[in-house]
Amino acid sequence: MKKIAIVFLLIIMNKVYSQSSEDAKKLLDDVSTNISSFKNIYFDFTYSLNNKEEQIKQETNGNVTVSGDNYKLNYLGLVQIFDGKNIYTIIPENEEITISKADSENDIGINPSKLLTFYKSGYNYFMDIKQKHLDKFIQFIKLVPDDKNSDLNYLLLGIDINTKNIFRLIEIGKNETITTLTINNQKTNIILEKSFFSINFDDYPNYYINN
Repeated sequence: MKKIAIVFLLIIMNKVYSQSSEDAKKLLDDVSTNISSFKNIYFDFTYSLNNKEEQIKQETNGNVTVSGDNYKLNYLGLVQIFDGKNIYTIIPENEEITISKADSENDIGINPSKLLTFYKSGYNYFMDIKQKHLDKFIQFIKLVPDDKNSDLNYLLLGIDINTKNIFRLIEIGKNETITTLTINNQKTNIILEKSFFSINFDDYPNYYINN
């Protein structure tokens, strides 16, 4: 009887996990469809890092404009522009501009063009908790990396149920580091100049160009 009970319980659990995964996929698909409908997206964000063991707690703000793969990011006193080919990191404090290829490591650690679509592959996902934040109802989806060697334990992606926009991304690392990115003040389909995602070196006459 115990064996039958265990088998029955496993069948129920598999059905629950399967349903949870299907519900999560549907919500992610809705988010992807919604995001893809915009010509461009602008938002402010808050980025925090917390590691209790190392007693590290940091919080910074920034903003980014994304159109397709192109983006312009303002973060940590830097400006980073991706024009579809190269990444230009402008560092006013050092009067320096670093140019890197699109397939190279992102020095800042954030890839804005992938931020809103990264979850499409490489993860198993399940419905998690639902929370109310001010006037928003946020449904969290738990994403577990397929790669067992990943530095991440899992991610929690918070989605505004009404707007189908991403509200918050929480990364829980294997080293107990928790990073949280919260999206604020989102605007879509704003009017941008043609040169918005390009760099004019004449604007930086005394800057050192690092290739």
